[in-house]
Amino acid sequence: MLENVKRVVVKIGTSSLILPNGQTNLKTIDSLAFVLSTLNHQGYEVTLVSSGAMGVGLASEGLTQRPREIAKQQALASVGQTELMRIYSQRFLDYQTKVAQLLLTRDVLHFPVSRQHVLNTLSVLLADHVIPIINENDSVAVDELDHHTTFSDNDELSALVATRMGADLLIVLSDIDAFYNKDPHKYKDAQPIRTIAEVTPELEKAASGSSTRFGTGGMVTKLHAATTMMKANKQMVLCNGKDPRVIFKVLNGDQVGTHFGK
Repeated sequence: MLENVKRVVVKIGTSSLILPNGQTNLKTIDSLAFVLSTLNHQGYEVTLVSSGAMGVGLASEGLTQRPREIAKQQALASVGQTELMRIYSQRFLDYQTKVAQLLLTRDVLHFPVSRQHVLNTLSVLLADHVIPIINENDSVAVDELDHHTTFSDNDELSALVATRMGADLLIVLSDIDAFYNKDPHKYKDAQPIRTIAEVTPELEKAASGSSTRFGTGGMVTKLHAATTMMKANKQMVLCNGKDPRVIFKVLNGDQVGTHFGK
């Protein structure tokens, strides 16, 4: 099912990076750094799309709720992004891997010239075995902060980056084990769907919103990301990001999460 995979984009959501009590999940970040560094050493071309700036900012400032004012949210995201990258840089260096930061907005990927500059940068970093860490530039892009969603907790961003850079596979690490036929947080009889070759209206109806207060994405946005990947004849796997070592199982072809694609 997963053959000839070399270039991989991994997206991790806020809910996987922040503990239920609002503190930064250092265990998950350390495990993620270990896994992606291992893949990097094995010859995979790995890009990480990471949410979490707002959540880490809240933890850093000792806050439990987002401020209502957009400017304060932007400032908090700026604080959080710096702290998040400090943690990432430290953890990845523990595994002999360098990382680089790219902060993007929607227009950067839609305008041909700026998009090409981004792709050129990514190509050089990957050729140098540096793992790019991408996030939305929350201090500039305010739509998501205002809950109109631009990149929807980076689900859409990860799919756009993956397709534009010709990635073979997008792995989305979430707070849910797979895509279910109904919301498993509400219905005990919800069943996981292991393989999806086409996103149908029935699947879109089954999708539900985010189950945490820290993220801005939900299952609908993950379906949109999967649709983007499948239209480009690429594959996506949605699985639980609690233990990032699940990425090894995905690349090994084990049946984990939900596989989108043919």
